[in-house]
Amino acid sequence: MHPFLNRRSFLGHTATGLGGIALAHLLGREQASAATPIRPNIQPANPNAPRLPHFEARAKRVLMIFCSGAVSQVDTFDYKPELIKRHGQPMPGAEGLVTFQGQQGNLTKSPWEFRPKGQSGKMVSDLVPHLGALADEMCFIHSLTGKTNTHGPGENFMATGFTLDGFPSMGAWATYALGSENDELPAYVAVPDPRGAPQSAGNFWGPGFLPAAFQGTDFNASQPLRNLSRPSAFSPATDRATREFLASLNRHHLEKFPGDSELAARISSYELAARMQLSVPEVADLSSEPEHILKMYGADAAGNPVQDLKAAYARNCILARRLVEKGVRFVQVFNGAYQTGGEGVSNWDGHKALEEQYVKHGIVMDQPTAALLTDLKQRGLLADTLVVWCTEFGRMPTFQKGASGRDHNPSGFTAWLAGAGVKKGFSYGATDEFGYKAVENVATVYDFHATILDVLGLNHEQLSFYHNGIERRLTDVHGKVIREMLL
Repeated sequence: MHPFLNRRSFLGHTATGLGGIALAHLLGREQASAATPIRPNIQPANPNAPRLPHFEARAKRVLMIFCSGAVSQVDTFDYKPELIKRHGQPMPGAEGLVTFQGQQGNLTKSPWEFRPKGQSGKMVSDLVPHLGALADEMCFIHSLTGKTNTHGPGENFMATGFTLDGFPSMGAWATYALGSENDELPAYVAVPDPRGAPQSAGNFWGPGFLPAAFQGTDFNASQPLRNLSRPSAFSPATDRATREFLASLNRHHLEKFPGDSELAARISSYELAARMQLSVPEVADLSSEPEHILKMYGADAAGNPVQDLKAAYARNCILARRLVEKGVRFVQVFNGAYQTGGEGVSNWDGHKALEEQYVKHGIVMDQPTAALLTDLKQRGLLADTLVVWCTEFGRMPTFQKGASGRDHNPSGFTAWLAGAGVKKGFSYGATDEFGYKAVENVATVYDFHATILDVLGLNHEQLSFYHNGIERRLTDVHGKVIREMLL
């Protein structure tokens, strides 16, 4: 017998060896699990049936407020004392810097004062006083970075994780994974700005290569769904009887082709459209909202074009709250729209006259958005709803040479989250002393998406769809969950 091996040591080594084998098996299974795609089991006849998340979710739904045109971080939520101190001086190391629209001038402080808000003491610009008052509810990320300095691709990137058209939006991924809690309304609703669509248009809420059932349905408080209303020549009773007869025909037709999933899906979409004839006008009718709610949102504002626009956006925010109440899984509200020609600029693209433009945009966006957050909290909806405020990229701390506005800047910008699963009164990451580049806890839009999916109980590395020989996912082959922002 080997001098170092007796019966007792042999049995002991065997026992620990078996334990090692078991541990290796568990670790291997865990590693395989992390790489194994998870594709939800979609019922063709009911594609939006509720489905379980991958793990326990912190939020049931997402409400995203997207500000089109690239909101300037240094004029809203990213306070930079050094920018104020060096106002009018060249940015060190950036002399002659050329960005999207040309050469940059000197450092330029914000036209608005920053003041401490709430118990957290968060410094927020006077441009958004109502949102500033809610700083203790928000979880800020100041170190986001993008991949492009062009609006359309930038909006695509924030919406889909890709700069090109044709990829599924975040809302489409969420409803593909989780379905809906309401079978009378779409699982995913996009509420366009009263002025029109963002620059990326329907691609922002499109399904890409996912089944069409998961695309967003776009309507707002001023424009109900197109082609939804009952023709005036038909009475409600006739319309109802027609739909019931059509449903009977569809059932009999489906019985002849029991395995035809495409037919079942098509019938399901027609049936949802029929139910929406009643549900959408009901949820979009704000006449039942009390006067104090309309006033809180600013929906009673009127008297000039800016106040009228504020009132229209406020009604969209009320619509968003009503959709959340009804259990819609993913709601997007847009502030600012792409517009060519006409008077001035209709989004946050403040190149030439930032102060003049932002004063108007701040009036339109601030009060209604803050009221939406407050209203959700008062109704207990913030406990299981994740609110996301974001834009496609940021702005330069300099003014453009020969202009009074800021150029595009994807190197460091701000977004915030509020509600279910995220810390309150918390800031993550930072840009440099002027607000130009992210330098602390630098984060990508992929990380941002991964974090939102995690709050919904979804593993961004596993949620996938097989398309053209590739396992596709929202975060492509990138992204990590920003755990520091989560509860």
